[in-house]
Amino acid sequence: LPAVLLVSYGFQAARKQAAAPADPIIAGFQKTTVASVADAVDQVCNRRGFLSHDVRPFVAGKVVGRARTSLVKPASPEQSTPTLAVKSSVDMIDSAKPGEVGVIVVEGSRDVSGIGGLMATAAKARGMAGVVLDGSVRDIGEIRAMGLPIYARGASPATAVSRFAGVARDIEVTCAGVNIKPGDIIVAGEDGVVAVPQDQAAAVLRRAQEIDERETQMVPFIKQFRSLTKAIEKFNRI
Repeated sequence: LPAVLLVSYGFQAARKQAAAPADPIIAGFQKTTVASVADAVDQVCNRRGFLSHDVRPFVAGKVVGRARTSLVKPASPEQSTPTLAVKSSVDMIDSAKPGEVGVIVVEGSRDVSGIGGLMATAAKARGMAGVVLDGSVRDIGEIRAMGLPIYARGASPATAVSRFAGVARDIEVTCAGVNIKPGDIIVAGEDGVVAVPQDQAAAVLRRAQEIDERETQMVPFIKQFRSLTKAIEKFNRI
């Protein structure tokens, strides 16, 4: 078959894999808002779960899934060959299960891309839900065409080769101000990105659902009484 048909077939297969029934926790978070999840982590975990404000969607799309992590650090040109520059990220992607979310930390720089078109093609073929970077992305048009959501702190055409090396995958990382462990749940959308600790995910989901329900009741109340003050007093929510 022509290469373009093989790629198309691969993406169709990935979509079928990604459509496999999600576990109840993931399915629940898929129906919540990012803002409610951020508030719920604040209240349940007593710490922030929201990543820095400059992590934004370069390829839009809501993302919900369990984290797979990769850490990339500065390295000498001898240690940063094409094989080693993003080895941890490549290994993470090549072992990813459908629906998982890549979390790549490019330590100390936003001037170098942590993912480009080739890595994104592999992530899409594996059925990953998306990728979050504490770092930059390149080949944005190409990635947008394949429909893989990407959240990053910047865009850069620069390669990691000769500058960085992948040092570890599936470890706890600090991504844009938040500690993330493999298996934590990533919820991302137009409002930003939130990481939910997996050991508190059920409680966070319940609280997020309560917040969503309360806000659903607040909207008609505000419209009826034309008063936000009264709504805040009644629902104790803003």
